[in-house]
Amino acid sequence: MAELATIARPYADALFKAQASDLAGTAAWLDELAVIADNAQLQQFADSPKVSDEQAFELISGVVRTALPEAGKNFLRLVIENRRLSALPVVAQQYRALMNAQAGTADAVVYSAFPIDASALADLSSTLEKRFARKLNVSVEQDAALIGGIRVVVGDEVLDTSVKARLEQMKSALTA
Repeated sequence: MAELATIARPYADALFKAQASDLAGTAAWLDELAVIADNAQLQQFADSPKVSDEQAFELISGVVRTALPEAGKNFLRLVIENRRLSALPVVAQQYRALMNAQAGTADAVVYSAFPIDASALADLSSTLEKRFARKLNVSVEQDAALIGGIRVVVGDEVLDTSVKARLEQMKSALTA
């Protein structure tokens, strides 16, 4: 993983500097490309010596739901020509990190066993912002394995108040 991060960093930096006027728009199409590029079958197709760079570009740009701007097309062509398609998801992560650093925010993923309504999410967001001492971009994902409670991931920090985590703590305390 460190190797992909090293490969992805110059791409993320260059894209961040070049697209300074439309950071959010760039993040949107970059995230979409990252999801597409993360597909193992697509990577295998693009890495095939029988497939030209243009064929790979046409396939990927044909799958994208929204029309890519000219900068997006150029960036995708560059990534394909340099055989760096597998690094695209990491490029998107690093680009987001640069955006967050500039804005003084962080991405937070809240894993919950059950859906969280809008008012509860607003309360949770304000509590988490106080806890992590920064503005958070909160997204919610359901994970039934948690049984109850929530698990929050902000960068490399984790706050786990789930029933599953408490049961694991009890299990290790009883077996120790």
